[in-house]
Amino acid sequence: MTTDPDPFERGERAARKNIPAEANPYQDGSDEHALWAAGHEKQAGEMEARQSEGN
Repeated sequence: MTTDPDPFERGERAARKNIPAEANPYQDGSDEHALWAAGHEKQAGEMEARQSEGN
């Protein structure tokens, strides 16, 4: 069992910490890079939606 979170979760965590998408630590073009980016985008979108609702 691995203790490292998967790339998607790491991307979500980075977005919550306001780390820019350009800071993706995985090699461009890799599956991990895509997963990290998807997690980051999902979390950033949710955060933006909450802000626009005034929460």
